[in-house]
Amino acid sequence: MEAIAKTVFAGIITYGAHYGSVKLYDHFCVPDGVWGFLQGFVTTGSPVCQVGVTLIKETQTSYSSFLLMGISRILIDTVIPGSSAAAPETVAH
Repeated sequence: MEAIAKTVFAGIITYGAHYGSVKLYDHFCVPDGVWGFLQGFVTTGSPVCQVGVTLIKETQTSYSSFLLMGISRILIDTVIPGSSAAAPETVAH
C-alpha cells in the first residue's frame, strides 16, 4: 500500500510542477491580449522563459509516461489475472 501512495504522490508532484510551470509561463512570458502578443516577442527568448519551456516539456514527458505506465499496468492486470501478485518464494534445501 505504501508503494501505491508513493506513486500517487509522485504523480501529484509531477503534475503540480507541470501545471505551475505552464501557468507561470503563460502569465510572465506570453500574457493575454495584444500587449501580451507584442511582449512575447521579447520575453519568450529570455533565459527564464526558456527554462520554463524546458520544464514544461520535461514534466509533460514524465507525466505522460506515468499515465501510460499506470494504464498499462491496469490492462496487464486485467488480461493476466494475478500478475500483480508477488512471486512465490522458493525454499532452498
